[in-house]
Amino acid sequence: MDYMEINISFDGDFKNCPDDGWFQAIAEKTLAAEKTDDNAEMSLLITGQERIQQLNKAYRNQDKPTDVLSFALLADAAETAFSAPPDGLKHLGEVIISYPQAEMQAQEHNHPVRKELALLVIHGVLHLLGYDHMEDAEADIMETKQNKILRSLKEALE
Repeated sequence: MDYMEINISFDGDFKNCPDDGWFQAIAEKTLAAEKTDDNAEMSLLITGQERIQQLNKAYRNQDKPTDVLSFALLADAAETAFSAPPDGLKHLGEVIISYPQAEMQAQEHNHPVRKELALLVIHGVLHLLGYDHMEDAEADIMETKQNKILRSLKEALE
């Protein structure tokens, strides 16, 4: 990877939440696994239930909390060939994760919160890269990629 800028923000003080370096490593490893070699930039926001519910309602017309939202800035990788941004970075978009939702889902699945958070980061980044799960075939591809990347992160999840 040439250069990767990952901006991480926390909208709240979440007990036992990993630090920004941990989240950065997960996002970088996901991008590297997908061979995102171009100079790229993305944002990651860790927030609470109220804010993610507001965003879910505003952008997906779903008035309920969710675990992860992704807002991709590039609809198609071919768009980057048309005009390069002045800073030379490919702006991928933003991933927003609800930390309380990740805690609940980790408890439901009986695994560590770090594993759930990693899965949500991976899932969100894959959406930024154009993957989706609306059709069964797409869902199978995305799930396979998520699981492969998750297995490669074993030491970061313990």
